[in-house]
Amino acid sequence: MPRRPVAVFAIAPWAFPGVFPPHLIARLRRSAEVADAVRLTSFDGPGAAEALAGAEFLLTGWGCPRIDARIIAAAPRLRAVLHAAGSVKALVDPAVFERGITVSSAAQANAVPVADYTIAALVLGAKLAFARARHYAAGHDRALWQPGDGTGLHDCTVGVIGASRIGRLVLQRLRAFDVRVLLSDPTLTPAEAALLGAEAVDLDELCRRSDLVTVHAPALPETRHLLDRRRLALLPDRAVLVNTARGSLVDTRALTEECASGRLSAVLDVTDPEPLPAGHPLFSLPNVLITPHLAGAQGRELRRLGEFAVAELERLLAGDPLRGEVLPEHLPYTA
Repeated sequence: MPRRPVAVFAIAPWAFPGVFPPHLIARLRRSAEVADAVRLTSFDGPGAAEALAGAEFLLTGWGCPRIDARIIAAAPRLRAVLHAAGSVKALVDPAVFERGITVSSAAQANAVPVADYTIAALVLGAKLAFARARHYAAGHDRALWQPGDGTGLHDCTVGVIGASRIGRLVLQRLRAFDVRVLLSDPTLTPAEAALLGAEAVDLDELCRRSDLVTVHAPALPETRHLLDRRRLALLPDRAVLVNTARGSLVDTRALTEECASGRLSAVLDVTDPEPLPAGHPLFSLPNVLITPHLAGAQGRELRRLGEFAVAELERLLAGDPLRGEVLPEHLPYTA
C-alpha cells in the first residue's frame, strides 16, 4: 500500500476546534496521515522540528507563525501550505514560492460571511437603524423621530469600492434589491462592471452619487486614506459608509468629524487604528456602529474555512486545479 502524505496543523488552539471539527478530521484522514496531536503555534517549540521534517501539507490558520526560508529548510518534504483563513500576505515569505511550494487560501470561503454582514449593514444603515435605536432606547417616543425621505434601501444608489472577492459577492447579493449600483475599480472596464450588474465610475463620481458606500479595496500604500477628507465631503448628506475591508482606507479623523456633525453615518467593522483607543468619539456617536472585526468567519462559520482547506488538499492529490491558489503576483493586491 503506498505511503500516504503527512498533514501537520499550524493554528492557534482557540481556532482549531471550530475550523477543524471531528468530522472534518475524519475526512482528512481518508487522504493523509494526520498529526492532529501536533498543532504548531511556534516553529521552535517542542516537537516542531520533527513535525516539520515529515510534513508534506501544512494546514494553517490564525496563530500560525510566519513561514520563511528557515522554516521551509526544516521542512524538505513540504508540498503545500493550505491556509484555513483569509490573507496569506503576512504568513508566507517569498522563499515559499521560490521553493515551488503551492500556497492556497480560504479567503474565498471567508468572503461569504463578510458579504452577508455587508448586506445586513447596508439594509440597517439605509434605515438609519442605529441612530433610531439609540433615540428609542433613550426613552424618546418613536413618533417623535421624523426620518423624512431618503431612508430605506429601496431605490437607493449603492457605491461599491473594489471588485475584490468580497466586493463581487456583495454585487451579486445586491441584485436581489431594487437599487442602482456604482462600482469603482481601476482594474475593470465598463463592460466588465456591467457584467457584474454595476455602472463603472471613478471614485469621485461614486462618492457624489451614492446614498450608501461600501468599501472592499485592498490595503496598499496607494489606497491609504482612499476616502480622505475631500472625498468624504463629496458624499451626499445622510449618506452611510460601510467599511469591512481595512481601517486604513478611511481617514478616521475626517470621518469622525463628518459623523459628529450628523451629516454622515457609518458602520465600521475595521478602524484605523484597530482597535480605537478607549473613549474615542466614534464609540459614542449615535449614528455610528463599530464592531470588533467580526464580519469574517465566526462560530459555526469557521468550519467552512477548514472544509475549503481539506478540499484543496483533496484536489491537489487528485491533480485537479485549486480554487484558492495564491500566486506571488497576487500578494500586492490582496488585503
